[in-house]
Amino acid sequence: MTRRRGMSLAGQYLVLQLLIVLAVLVAVVAISLAQSAEAFERTEGRRALSAAEALGNNPTVRALLPTAEPRGGSALPAVAESVRTVSGSAHVALAKLDGTVITASDPGLIGRKLPLGESRVMEGRAWTGVLNANNSEVLSAHVPVIDDSGTMIGIASISRNYPSMLERLGDAVPNLLTYLGVASVLGVAGSLLLSRRVKRQTLGMEPREITGLVENREAMLQGLKEGVVALDPHERITVANQSARQLLGLPADCVGKKLRSLHVDPALKTVLTRDQADPDQLVLVGERLVVMNRVALHSHGRDIGSVTTLRDRTELSSLESELGATRTVTNTLRAQAHEFANQLHVISGLIQIGEYDSVVQFVNGATVERTRLNDDVTSRIQDPALAALLIAKTSLATERGVDVHLDPESTLSPVPEELSRDVTTVVGNLVDNAFDAVTGRAGAAVTILVADSVDGVAVTVRDNGPGVPLDSAEEIFRQGFSTKDPGPGDARGFGLALSRVICRRSGGDLTVANDTGAVFTARFTKQDSHAKKEAAQP
Repeated sequence: MTRRRGMSLAGQYLVLQLLIVLAVLVAVVAISLAQSAEAFERTEGRRALSAAEALGNNPTVRALLPTAEPRGGSALPAVAESVRTVSGSAHVALAKLDGTVITASDPGLIGRKLPLGESRVMEGRAWTGVLNANNSEVLSAHVPVIDDSGTMIGIASISRNYPSMLERLGDAVPNLLTYLGVASVLGVAGSLLLSRRVKRQTLGMEPREITGLVENREAMLQGLKEGVVALDPHERITVANQSARQLLGLPADCVGKKLRSLHVDPALKTVLTRDQADPDQLVLVGERLVVMNRVALHSHGRDIGSVTTLRDRTELSSLESELGATRTVTNTLRAQAHEFANQLHVISGLIQIGEYDSVVQFVNGATVERTRLNDDVTSRIQDPALAALLIAKTSLATERGVDVHLDPESTLSPVPEELSRDVTTVVGNLVDNAFDAVTGRAGAAVTILVADSVDGVAVTVRDNGPGVPLDSAEEIFRQGFSTKDPGPGDARGFGLALSRVICRRSGGDLTVANDTGAVFTARFTKQDSHAKKEAAQP
């Protein structure tokens, strides 16, 4: 089905302009009619009042009106008609003090009461106003007739026909047509110029095209698995799709708000607002490891903000942890293979020189030493994963020239699988850091203490290395902080940060102190999953 094309932008502006012009013309007509009525009453009222005063001050009227009778004599009608004709008025009337009309241009009024309406002429004051006479409106002027003694003896009335609305509209039509023509030309020209300017600003697109583009953009942004956050130069969020809001914990109404009003973590704010040297930067957001890539935006040489893409690397980090565990096993097997190769060389030499009793004694000694190590660990640590880790780390320590001791006070009963995984991860990170701290030092040693209780598990890893600088005791747990040089493609500074997150997620904590070396203490709480989630809340 072919989509019907709507009106162009220029056409819409033209229609809008014409509607505005029509509305303005209607208002002008109403104002013109009101102004013409006011002008007529003001101008013609003065003329009618002047004519009425001339009639009332006429000596003949002042002399004859007190004794005159309706339709009696011809002097008063002649004077009244003369004043009406000279003034160009429509109606004239003379009435006695009681309001009885003596003479009038309208014979039907003679002998009847003069319509006064709201006139105040009976108070001895001149008056002008609109009256309804014979179902038509007239503009009347009433003037009291005063004799030589100053006594009011009658009323002189002069009236002019009030123009109808059609008559007043007819007078205004020529001007209105002129206004309409000028306004239409200006409206068409303004619509064309405005539409051209708007089209330049919208890259030549029509409104329906802009609407479609916005709809497609929103659908694309919300459909992306990666998060997208855009900021303007004032650090105000202009775009944030659903993935970004979930990863960063932003509220649904964050668009249009500044970062500082959303209480964003300072480290996260730094990545969102500052240029980064590397294309991808790892940031720890809660319990998730997020890769953020920020790109500054410029248009015509001016800064218009930035856009940052976010990818959740937590699952990838889990795979890397598993790969690290595999690498640890491989290194352990390699170390053990190296150790066994040396032992086989000794056995081969003893056989070659015929020292068969020494061969038996050497084999028994090596077997007993390996069995003693395994028994020593498994008798205290009943969690298989942690016991296997400690045995593997002992073999690696031997190859790196580090003496590893499991404290005789160590003990651990079987723990739930999730807690076992957390303890193993943290202990592995702490032991690796301890190895790095003491490797190459004379008398390098690492001591591990695992303390089990009803409420939780405490692990202490102690080394005899240089320790932790006092000013970095808390800094080492910050994401990205590391005293080691990163290798190619290697991101450091997340092991201790993640280990602390794991400890706190389980309701415990990870701390460090100095005692002839660094002493790391990790505490875990034995609790159900629901309680863990509540404990992890900030």
